[in-house]
Amino acid sequence: QVQLVESGGGLVQAGGSLRLSCAASGGIFNFNIMGNVMGWYRQAPGKQRELVATINTDSSTNYADSVKGRFTISRDNAKKTVYLQMNSLKPEDTAVYYCNWFRPGYGNYWGQGTQVTVSS
Repeated sequence: QVQLVESGGGLVQAGGSLRLSCAASGGIFNFNIMGNVMGWYRQAPGKQRELVATINTDSSTNYADSVKGRFTISRDNAKKTVYLQMNSLKPEDTAVYYCNWFRPGYGNYWGQGTQVTVSS
């Protein structure tokens, strides 16, 4: 059974920083199989889940316009972990943040989510 476990969420004042982590474990699961994409998504109350950032096995990245220049996604394949460094946080960044691992024809896995709250 594949598990993605997020950590690092919490309450922070506007302008502050948080670092989210997502560790993968379990099952017959090749975390580093070529072609996989890891991503962070978020869902605010009353809104749809939206993409925040993704990173491929070749470390190429993609960011939502709303977080460009403030958030940085990275991955440590040896630790089977993906990170999201969030700087200059704004109240509108408040949401539950979810980790995702996806590879077509292999698997699509989600974490349970971690709450990020940014106070003004």
